Amino acid sequence: MSESGVPVRDASTVILVRDGETGLEVFLQQRVKGMAFAGGMTVFPGGGVDRTDATADIAWAGPGPDWWAQRFGTDEPGAQALVAAAVRETFEECGVLLAGPTAETVVDDPTSYREARGRLERRELSLAEFLAAEGLVLRADLLRPWSNWITPVAEPRRYDTRFFVAVLPQGQSADGATSEAARVAWASPSAALASWKAGEHVLLPPTWSQLDALCGFADTAAVLAAERPITPIMPTYTPTGDGPPLTDFPDNGRYFAELPQLGALGGR
Repeated sequence: MSESGVPVRDASTVILVRDGETGLEVFLQQRVKGMAFAGGMTVFPGGGVDRTDATADIAWAGPGPDWWAQRFGTDEPGAQALVAAAVRETFEECGVLLAGPTAETVVDDPTSYREARGRLERRELSLAEFLAAEGLVLRADLLRPWSNWITPVAEPRRYDTRFFVAVLPQGQSADGATSEAARVAWASPSAALASWKAGEHVLLPPTWSQLDALCGFADTAAVLAAERPITPIMPTYTPTGDGPPLTDFPDNGRYFAELPQLGALGGR
């Protein structure tokens, strides 16, 4: 429970990247407007950690929960749940599956698991059950830790969100076949920021910050090679009218200087 009395829920968000014809591209979703949290906003795939994500018997390849716990400042069960949620949410929301038949391979056609994807989204099936039934191994080595943002105290829904990055696996495609997305697109970080400045879509501070940081990388290899310090960021909401209503996040002054119009704040 937070100081505001609103529970802070763990969440995982995955910044999916690929090498496009003109450089680095990122996968973005515009959320359905009627959603209770970040409705209508442009975000990366992700969502809250489910209690089943902490299942201990997931077949796992790559850095273990102890490594992730150290990077994200949590305990091992919590770290395992965060990584599992990252893999599950990415599959649910855009059909990209960071798992494979062995520790060295990755699924090349996740569309064959369409039915399971729907059951995962409806919480009729856990990630551990799905992986076990299909003989798949979770590929934690395809993920990299990126950042940690906590929703401001003033918000009615609060998340402690760990951001990951992952490269789109060869042969796979990201889609918009989810009930949470109105539309999806691949764009360069700079193009996504330019269209936001033009008022064509809405970026909340956490999403804006990740896109802004990605502008400094030429390709996916550079992104994967980055070793970023993970320091929790929790913006402060101060609606005084004398300055930006949200402070205490990197480059908050620039965010509000470039913001085409003020909207709801917080999100992923």
